[in-house]
Amino acid sequence: MRGQYTRRTILTIAAGALGAVAIAPVMGRRGTTDGGAVLGGPTMGTSYRVTIPRLPAGVSREAVRRQVREVLDHVDATMSTYRPDSEVSRFNRAEPGVWIPVSAGTSKVAAAAIDMAWRTEGAFDPTIGPLVDLWGFGSAGPFKRVPDAGSVAAVRNQIGYPALEERRESPALRKRKYGLQIDLSGIAEGFAADELAGTLDHLSIPDFLIELGGEVRCRGGSNPAGRPWTIAVELPHLAATRPQRYVALADAAVATSGDYRKFFIVDGRRYSHLIDPRTGEPVNHDLASVTVIAGSAMQADALSTALLVMGSEAGFAFAERHRIAALFIARGEDGFGERMTVFFNRYVTEQPA
Repeated sequence: MRGQYTRRTILTIAAGALGAVAIAPVMGRRGTTDGGAVLGGPTMGTSYRVTIPRLPAGVSREAVRRQVREVLDHVDATMSTYRPDSEVSRFNRAEPGVWIPVSAGTSKVAAAAIDMAWRTEGAFDPTIGPLVDLWGFGSAGPFKRVPDAGSVAAVRNQIGYPALEERRESPALRKRKYGLQIDLSGIAEGFAADELAGTLDHLSIPDFLIELGGEVRCRGGSNPAGRPWTIAVELPHLAATRPQRYVALADAAVATSGDYRKFFIVDGRRYSHLIDPRTGEPVNHDLASVTVIAGSAMQADALSTALLVMGSEAGFAFAERHRIAALFIARGEDGFGERMTVFFNRYVTEQPA
């Protein structure tokens, strides 16, 4: 999928007594955990890892591996912007006014993306792809230059979530303006993690942890060491040596969006890969990362991006108003400062022994 899939590397699994390992950029190692399984490898331009402490009787590791791979391959085949035969690519080439048939999964993701766009008043926008390309963070990049105002204005005329329509019955998508394209990478990783969770549920696997490109989805209250799943949220700095916070999860998802790994500097100004669809330019505020805990990885994925685009004050107010469990980490003169909603604070735990 689009290069944006590598934007999140802020979440790690707390190691040590918990029996898990730190999430690495690429994880191809496969193993077992006392009757369970650890599966991993590359997918969708990033990596995945599935940790299962215990497999039910009659469920083989190979069966789990095969079904996990089928889910990931299907999401990539239907929603990739790099594959010319994908449903998303086919829609992007289509003329306005024509319903383009898609799979139920693509329809579901598009519907969630449209809903999030309306809910956040455009801070999240699935049609932003051409702006990401213009600023050098898409498939044509990377390049380090600031586009002129005329180019930004022209591309902004091509985007806009109100011109995107989705139909669930006989699933299909339709655009209502020329040049409109969709890029579901801001939500599709989360969808894939949720689909994997559904697959493992179908196999009657009670406890598992899924990491996909930095999104985390877990079920049950027991990791391989028999303790709650504990997730470490890193300090948003390339030289960070310690986590900022630990959160304990039993049946939830968590995702982090940050602006500190993909950026360029021109004339002393820092330009992040996170584009504000409402201005057509990279975000320009002190907020460095947002971590969201939600019931689904798809929601956590989209909300973390939207809140980061909104900025510290507007994002925090939105999160409090909508009862979102969110952690905001911002840059200050003396380093980083944090602010969390009361809903996030419920998940905070101590560092594992």
